[in-house]
Amino acid sequence: MKPIRQSKVARLLQKEMGEIFGREMKDLLPGTLLTVTGAEVSPDLSIAKVFFTVLGKIKPAEAQEILMTNKSHIRNELSKRVKHQMRIVPDLRFHIDDSYDAVARIEELLKK
Repeated sequence: MKPIRQSKVARLLQKEMGEIFGREMKDLLPGTLLTVTGAEVSPDLSIAKVFFTVLGKIKPAEAQEILMTNKSHIRNELSKRVKHQMRIVPDLRFHIDDSYDAVARIEELLKK
């Protein structure tokens, strides 16, 4: 079980990252809908894993590469939003969430 603080920070990061991608980063991934599906934070709150799914023109691996190259800009936007809740903004790591693909594959197999 995760400590309460770690869970709260993960939920805060997930919410804020979703809003950042929804409103301010549209030009970063044109024609693509990026959804933040989850976030995990290390016990010392220094590293955050952000899980996302992609719908649209860009493949998930390409989107992950674009996010990693613009990580400092995204982290800067995040720091503007959470500066009153957190002293230090964690280092961001972006991971493709493939759980939806697994669910779709299982449903397809069950239909057969």
